[in-house]
Amino acid sequence: MAPDSGPSSAPLRPSRSPSVPPASSILDTLIAIPVRNEAERIARCLKAIDGQAGLTPGRLGLVLFLNNCTDGTERIVADLVPQMSIPVRVIERVHAGAHAGWARRAAMDAAVAWLEEAGTAEAATLLTTDADSIVPPDWIAANLAALAAGADAVAGRVELIPEEAALLPPSLPARGRLEDSYDALITEMEARIDPDPHDPWPCHRTTIGASLAVRLPAYTQVGGMPEIPLGEDGAFVGALLQRGFRVRHDRAVLVLISARLTGRAAGGVADTIRSRCEEPDALCDARMEAVPRALHRYAWRARLRRLYNQGRLARDLGWARRLGIPEAEARRIAALPRVGEIVAAVDRASPRLAYRPLMPRQLPGQIRLARLVLPLLRTGLRLRRSAPAAPLPVVPTATADA
Repeated sequence: MAPDSGPSSAPLRPSRSPSVPPASSILDTLIAIPVRNEAERIARCLKAIDGQAGLTPGRLGLVLFLNNCTDGTERIVADLVPQMSIPVRVIERVHAGAHAGWARRAAMDAAVAWLEEAGTAEAATLLTTDADSIVPPDWIAANLAALAAGADAVAGRVELIPEEAALLPPSLPARGRLEDSYDALITEMEARIDPDPHDPWPCHRTTIGASLAVRLPAYTQVGGMPEIPLGEDGAFVGALLQRGFRVRHDRAVLVLISARLTGRAAGGVADTIRSRCEEPDALCDARMEAVPRALHRYAWRARLRRLYNQGRLARDLGWARRLGIPEAEARRIAALPRVGEIVAAVDRASPRLAYRPLMPRQLPGQIRLARLVLPLLRTGLRLRRSAPAAPLPVVPTATADA
């Protein structure tokens, strides 16, 4: 296995079991998985993928992008692939500059090439997960259902594999439950204040490479998976949203992810779990702000969309002054072609919208506050829909220390 410089020259080695449907079947759904040193976990990953239900035979295929493997993963894959009921293409690569974004992009681009060969690219679906994850039997069917309902891409949610989570310090799952509770509360607030008709409540806000699905035309139009060392999944979904594609954060789509403490990608899930074991008081994720700040952010996003739809964003820069954005930058932002790009740019440019994540010890109090505010918000919005002149209930204003 000779070293090389990039994904373009990777040889494809199709592996096929006798039970795979004939080549005349319509292959239009491919899973792309980057794999590095997963000898202990790759078998259960492949077994789960091979056990997908609710699919027409011949639709599904799998790309495994093995990069820099030194633990015998490639031998395990070579033994397992001929036993699978779906066609599999295996790519093996040694690359000194490998990182998570590079590997996921290479896997997905190889899947694109396969679909183009099959002549089904225009109507095809790409999915990606991780080699240490376990997808349930309905994972692909649930993703395809969300796409059929009108989405261009689907972001699934994740839970830790129970057997592995049980080995973690008890404080970590306890913190996770608090974060999940608070995340659900502020996500509902966001979905009600700044609703996306293509991603209605109930939804979630997880964006992770362990569960992504996208229509192939949308994938190519945003330039594919960003080839960055960390956060390629979030950057990809962000690019879709900014370009106006419909992204569904579907609670029906779930993947079990590993709770191991030593991962393959720097800054990935394993590093996060380990750092929280070592530093129990480490800050929460950025979007977990205090209730007043979250409400302030969501209300501004909704207002910016209204101004954009009314054609007033560039004419009246009062919004920029209130958000502390210089006039020249405000005019640049207002000239952006899509409202998703505008909202994202304002989030980055405004010092008054800077994220201030919570400490874990603040979560219980913010959960109590959110549970008080949310019923008022639901009622106020319901009244507003039935009587447009009805005012919204008063909600806390963001302050410097909120």
